[in-house]
Amino acid sequence: MNPIKDHLKENLDLLFVGFNPSIRSAESGHHFANPNNRFWKILHESGLTPEKFDAKDDYKLVNLGYGLTNIVSRPTKAAEEITKEEYQVGREELKMKISHFKPKIVCYVGKGVYQEFSQKKSLPWGKQEKSVIPGIIDFVAPSSSGLVRMKMNDVLAIYGKIPQILSELKNIKN
Repeated sequence: MNPIKDHLKENLDLLFVGFNPSIRSAESGHHFANPNNRFWKILHESGLTPEKFDAKDDYKLVNLGYGLTNIVSRPTKAAEEITKEEYQVGREELKMKISHFKPKIVCYVGKGVYQEFSQKKSLPWGKQEKSVIPGIIDFVAPSSSGLVRMKMNDVLAIYGKIPQILSELKNIKN
């Protein structure tokens, strides 16, 4: 299975980082393509997108100032299949991507993604006090996987903080 294409450009408002592509995503060539994954629903219902996109529309997020990537590029059935070595390589590659593209906020789609990236064990949901890469806001959100047992309203409340942070950042620049 081939990795799927990142959707990146410089100075994005927001970069979403997942664990790695699912088999379904690798087959389709699109991020968050598993029909049980709630990513696209969460983006819309939390106010991040004006309409509900589908995985096949993932490239359109760049037009909104959002990007997509993963900490590990190899597709798997489950994140548990990712090796320590893959995380180590992925961590360095992700640091380079973030440093190069300089998004305002990096949203880690799953606490485990950020734990692997930051090497921190205990951390809160939402905006992190100290970012891994200075000048970039790290934001930890629940995984959008259908396996997550958190109530949808709670998930939406966390993701719903991102538009507010983006608005504050834009007001600071003006």
